[in-house]
Parts: sequence; C-alpha cells; structure tokens
Amino acid sequence: MDIQKIIKDLVAKLTGNKDLISKFTADPISAIKDLLGIDIDKNQVSEIVKGVTSQLGDLSGDVVKEGTGFLAKIKKLFGMK
Repeated sequence: MDIQKIIKDLVAKLTGNKDLISKFTADPISAIKDLLGIDIDKNQVSEIVKGVTSQLGDLSGDVVKEGTGFLAKIKKLFGMK
C-alpha cells in the first residue's frame, strides 16, 4: 500500500472542508475507508495522520495546531508514545 498516495488523496479531499477534517480527527480509520474506499492497518494510521497533518498544515496554520493535538490523541489510542 502506497502511504504517500493515501496521504496525497486524503489531503486533496480534506483541504478546505472542516466537516471532513473533523471526521478524520474523530475517527481516522473510518474516515479513510469512507473517503478513499480502502481499509488500512492500525499500524499505518500514525504515519498517515502525521503526513496528512503536515501537508494540511502547509495550507493552513490552524490545522497544524489541531493536528498536533490530534496526533497525540491517536498515539494514545494505540498505546504509542
């Protein structure tokens, strides 16, 4: 599975859409499945979220602030530090 392609596709769909960003923030696995029609491995979520947050942050400074807290939530969800 091409993580960079997934990130690129998600950024394209999420850019400028606060509702979709909220959905992605609340449940990234479900959002990825709904937006791209693919299932991802739980181990790939952190890398995808980090990439999406980084790229969206380049487009909007507020997303970076939200994404940093979001990445911490994702890490906690999966027991990562």
